[in-house]
Amino acid sequence: MPSNSAAWSPLSDSERRVALEVLLHGPLARIELAHRLSLSTTSLTRLTRPLVESGLLRDAPETDTTARANGRPMRPLDIDPELQHFVGIKLTGSSVYGVLTNLRADVIETRRVDLASHEPADVADVITRLVAELGTYTDEITAIGIGLGGAVTGYTHVSRAPFLSWRNINFAELVQDRTHLPTVISNDLDALMEAEHWFGAGRDVRNFATLTIGAGVGGGLVINDSLVVGVDAGLGLLGHFPLDPLGPPCPEGHRGCAHALLSLPSIQTQASLALGRPTSYDDVLDLAVSGDPVADRIVGNAARAFGVLIAAVANIALPELVLLTGEGIRLADVGWERLQDSIRENRNPEASKVDVRVIADDPILWARGAAAVAIQQAVLGGLDIER
Repeated sequence: MPSNSAAWSPLSDSERRVALEVLLHGPLARIELAHRLSLSTTSLTRLTRPLVESGLLRDAPETDTTARANGRPMRPLDIDPELQHFVGIKLTGSSVYGVLTNLRADVIETRRVDLASHEPADVADVITRLVAELGTYTDEITAIGIGLGGAVTGYTHVSRAPFLSWRNINFAELVQDRTHLPTVISNDLDALMEAEHWFGAGRDVRNFATLTIGAGVGGGLVINDSLVVGVDAGLGLLGHFPLDPLGPPCPEGHRGCAHALLSLPSIQTQASLALGRPTSYDDVLDLAVSGDPVADRIVGNAARAFGVLIAAVANIALPELVLLTGEGIRLADVGWERLQDSIRENRNPEASKVDVRVIADDPILWARGAAAVAIQQAVLGGLDIER
């Protein structure tokens, strides 16, 4: 049986395609797997035999829904999710959040460490210690994924990360040199998108969008089963999408943009001025829930603006699903009815209803996203996992 780190490296393209289908959608009966991949049963048998012999695929227990041939149950194929383990890191300006996951991005263990310095070498040292702690829960770690807010190129270089004051840093190399593990860097929202695409709410959805509200406003798209990326990814461009020409200005001077109406700092500022006292984001929402008219007006305006943004994304990108998350996503829960009314008002009456789902925000969710990127790179052959 191959070592964990070598599990995917010797596969042919056809074998990898079979194993990936089982990873993402298994356990699958062989007859269903053949149908999904448009393969004959003979071809599938030829491809799966070495995968089973190597331990990458295994026969799963029979269930009541197991397919039958000639009246006899056919044992489904599955991946052993414990065959490989990955560390995912969510990097913020104040903390490092880490998770240990298996091959299906199931979280096994978590850690959180405070950051005392933003110097890249110091941050890499903190991550190294955290990886060592998580490594005590498994025999072997295959790779590390790191997600952060900013622009990343080539899965290695942080082009810009304003909250850390970083520019043009090969941070993957710093971590890799210390841990001796393959390391990939990604924008944190892109990482979350990939995790939802492979292992979450977007697993069986070819086209979906994710919108986040927090310190800023972000968005991502998966179209035709591929994450939409570009040179300007990580710049927070959606945050300056115009929503209300009469709204307040953002720090960049854009009046009534998404950032000005939906970001946590903007809502806190509006509420503090209107109430005549410093008010936190959660306080504004709590006051709105309790019926305070000033807070309710601010939250209602923001919820309607959020509906305008969701409708615009749905009208332009035509996603089947829109996921909402981020530090400030409680706004969607508190203002749900007004958000939904706003979506309907800004859509063609004959358009289908937008499937909108809220995902509770948690740093571990974002760390898991980073692990998912490492899983993708290992599975798809984008990592040198023989190092």
